[in-house]
Amino acid sequence: MPADSANDKQVLSVWTRPERRRREQPSLSRGQIVSEAVRLLDAEGMDALSMRKLGTRLNAGATSLYTHVANKDELIELVVDAVYGEMRVPDPAELEASTDPEGWRTATVACADTIRSTILAHPWIVSVLGETGVAHLGPNMMRLTDGMLGMLEAGGFTLEEADRAVNTLFSYVIGMTTTEAAWLTSLARSGRSEQEWVEQLRPAVEKSVEAYPRLRALYAAQRESQASETREDNFTYGLHRVLDGLALRRKGAATDRG
Repeated sequence: MPADSANDKQVLSVWTRPERRRREQPSLSRGQIVSEAVRLLDAEGMDALSMRKLGTRLNAGATSLYTHVANKDELIELVVDAVYGEMRVPDPAELEASTDPEGWRTATVACADTIRSTILAHPWIVSVLGETGVAHLGPNMMRLTDGMLGMLEAGGFTLEEADRAVNTLFSYVIGMTTTEAAWLTSLARSGRSEQEWVEQLRPAVEKSVEAYPRLRALYAAQRESQASETREDNFTYGLHRVLDGLALRRKGAATDRG
């Protein structure tokens, strides 16, 4: 694998290394590489990603890719930030202009929903989130985080409280969505729909819970539910309980300031 220099071994992230200057206009851009990598990951998953395979899809040699990214780790940082670029946050200015005292909550739900839906659209991302230690330096992640901070500030949180709230929201959404993404990835491999899988598994589940009265009651109550609706309900329930806690912090902070 080409090495830029001895100093490149000390570079912690693509975001901490200046992009190389080129003497001539390259035929392949970093943006093209990242976009094609995302398409490859969406189609075949993380295990399929390699610089050689990506180069083949781009009709370019792996050496051409190394002109833009030093290694696969840098490529992963770039594709993760590209996915963050699909996440949308409400405009803080609109929230400031709103007369709805619960506007911050509505906006936060919308933001959490877009984070969740984006991750579920690219389920491979959950396998690398813990490996991109400085993902917060990516421009799209910074835009998203700054927008969320502004959204909560406009809703009455101090900047410090908004920062803690954003961290809490990310932890909840990513934690819940990681489980969902793993489940949906398994379904995709099986070739079955979510409901088909649940129905096929039901006899074994019901037999397993016979000795556990509370679990037995819960499964019986959910027998007629659609699996996808249950996932939605579980996510929404947990999100609103998180927001209930943040609302108390917001109220307490407002009282302290008053």
